[in-house]
Amino acid sequence: MVETANHQHQPPPAQVAPPPPLPLGSARGPVFPPSEQLLQLHYCIHSNPSWPQTVILAFQHYIVMLGTTVMIATMLVPRMGGGPGDKARVIQALLFMSGVNTLLQTFLGTRLPTVMGPSFAYVISVLSVINDFSNSYFTSEHQRFVHTMRAIQGSLIVSSFINIILGFSRAWGNFTRLFSPVIIVPVVCVVGLGLFGRGFPQLGNCVEIGLPMLVLLVVGQQYLKHIHPIAHSILERFALLFCIGLVWAFAAILTASGAYNHVKEQTKMSCRVDRSFLLSSAPWIKVPYPFQWGAPIFRASHVFGMIGAALVSSAESTGTFFAAARLAGATPPPAHVLSRSIGLQGVGQLLDGIFGSLVGKFGAFFAQIPLPIFAAVYCVLYGIVAAIGITFIQFTNNNSMRNIYILGLSLFLGISIPQYFVMNTDLAGHGPVETGGGWFNDILNTIFSSPPTVAMIVATLLDNTLDARHTREERGIPWWVPFQHKKGDSRNEEFYSFPLRINEYMPTRFL
Repeated sequence: MVETANHQHQPPPAQVAPPPPLPLGSARGPVFPPSEQLLQLHYCIHSNPSWPQTVILAFQHYIVMLGTTVMIATMLVPRMGGGPGDKARVIQALLFMSGVNTLLQTFLGTRLPTVMGPSFAYVISVLSVINDFSNSYFTSEHQRFVHTMRAIQGSLIVSSFINIILGFSRAWGNFTRLFSPVIIVPVVCVVGLGLFGRGFPQLGNCVEIGLPMLVLLVVGQQYLKHIHPIAHSILERFALLFCIGLVWAFAAILTASGAYNHVKEQTKMSCRVDRSFLLSSAPWIKVPYPFQWGAPIFRASHVFGMIGAALVSSAESTGTFFAAARLAGATPPPAHVLSRSIGLQGVGQLLDGIFGSLVGKFGAFFAQIPLPIFAAVYCVLYGIVAAIGITFIQFTNNNSMRNIYILGLSLFLGISIPQYFVMNTDLAGHGPVETGGGWFNDILNTIFSSPPTVAMIVATLLDNTLDARHTREERGIPWWVPFQHKKGDSRNEEFYSFPLRINEYMPTRFL
């Protein structure tokens, strides 16, 4: 017999789609998504430390900025005919105006925690002014110094209107709208890398002081902090002051023991703590007043040369602002914020050309710290700035050969071209560009001696012309654009609005 009853058969199991393939290598470790803000900061832009810590950190910033100020004054004042007393006055003038410009920027400019100090961008232009008076007759070297200072003041006053116009006309902000993360990476990187000459080459002028400072700073800040929880918070924030104090004391012992009595003059200038005679030359206090060196001298050739420096300072400051925003836990500064900051930078430069300084022995005392100690600090700080620039690459397609090409070329040329100009610039400030117009030479030699400026020119040109329309996603434009507009991201108002009720008195286009 055959069984004819109907049987109910189970349907075949549904085919489950295989999971999408994981990125190559993801099975071997975690994949870190892009992060718009650094997550390991003790204090971001809206979380303030206690008042005692604020005072100590502010003093630490002052000490760091002092190094650049002393380097510039040491380089220029002797060539102007100035003595130790003149050098002390110039250092204090730079420090005083740095404080004024910092107040302007933190209250009305970018609102970022940036310290506005003197820039090496002005060195070539100042050297050109010095060279113009090198063969003139003066009754004394001090008179030549005063006359040169008056000429520098005049050129600063006139050239400051370049930044004022660029900023308050919003031209600079409109220019920065051409930026993308692909451009920001090389610009910020070379803000740090372009200053390599202020690092180990300066440290090497006195290795027995500079190298211990570098090693002690790295070990104290990154290794010793793990010994105890209390040591962690103290050393991570204040290791710089401890290290400077220890190595400065070591340098003082070497000086007092006669270690530098029979060495080369360059070694004495770099290693001794009493060689600059700043403390004995500075008065206890001197009240600032306009034109303390006399009425400014205006000469067209000097003004045009300084205009190049004003343009360079705008580019360098812009790169610094992006780095500061990243380190402060803020979003990238919008275009209108960059406009008002560059405008205020021009106002600060105008004040630099008008006012004198608050001169005192307090600043002269700390200005005696040997330069190799500062150079060791810059090896760490400039390296961090360069690394911050690299972090912006996470918002782009860093596997795109287009992006790799632009990044590589702008990084290399941003360092290589300025190095060529620096190597071929003599002590009088004459660079590779040599035409019949001295002012034209100064402008081009200044622009192409600045790593951030060259990197900005190359990267902006390539990124906006090399298949730009069809690579918006690869360039990170969808992520970047909201930060360029006032209301593009809700955090723009949070980070960059004015304090108190200042916004009620400011033009709306700068709010």
